[in-house]
Amino acid sequence: MTFEFFRLRLHFRADEPLFFPPGKSANMLRGALGAKLHKTVSASEYARLFAPKAAGSGPSGLADRPRPFVFRAAHLDGMRIAPGAGFHFDLHLFDVQEPARRHLENAFAQLAHVTLVQVEQEDVAIGFDDALDDTGQSAECVRVQFITPTELKAGHELVTRPEFGILFARLRDRISTLRALYGPGPLDIDFRGMGERAALVRLSRCQLHWVETERHSSRTGETHPLGGFTGEAEYQGSLGEFLPYLRAGQWTGVGRQTVWGKGEICFQLCC
Repeated sequence: MTFEFFRLRLHFRADEPLFFPPGKSANMLRGALGAKLHKTVSASEYARLFAPKAAGSGPSGLADRPRPFVFRAAHLDGMRIAPGAGFHFDLHLFDVQEPARRHLENAFAQLAHVTLVQVEQEDVAIGFDDALDDTGQSAECVRVQFITPTELKAGHELVTRPEFGILFARLRDRISTLRALYGPGPLDIDFRGMGERAALVRLSRCQLHWVETERHSSRTGETHPLGGFTGEAEYQGSLGEFLPYLRAGQWTGVGRQTVWGKGEICFQLCC
């Protein structure tokens, strides 16, 4: 059982001076992509790729269908790009069927003020049968870093402490939903049993701070919060079976508004 997707690294050259506002680079790129997709693909394809309709009731945080991609562009936050200078960002594409990549690449090639120079593709597959880390050792302590602002929900409430049971549930639901919508189907696992075991893992250390930011939609005129917590959390317990979900989560992100670059995480085993 695997979770397969593409990592696209898009290289551009600036034709005019560019500025990526702090904390908003991914949202800026998302908006530019949506504007071009709206003009270059059919209404049905636009809805599928960029504006999937609500799926009705679902797991916490997944009332709407997740988009089949996330941006990784935090390194651009606050940067000024001079004319003629190059820059890049990553896009993780979970819809591996044609013509998704072709549509996205065509839209990026038509962005104003930049020239698309090159697109690199890495095929990624995360296996869910490996309960050991890369050194063959079982895991009893894991440190998770929340790189970009992250919002997790339990039920309908935002949480201030990322207890492992909540973190795992949001990762599991997101990965399974992406796989169901854009891959071979939902994860074939014991959702309840794994959730109960995840709840036994202890949050042993938590160093987080809240980041406040927002985005303004030029289309609707509305302002939306983009805040969340960043920092580190350390977990102790029997963690081996959950490592594949943490690995996949490094690519998918976790929590609310991941398409805007939120919820980026990485993890490592504690020494």
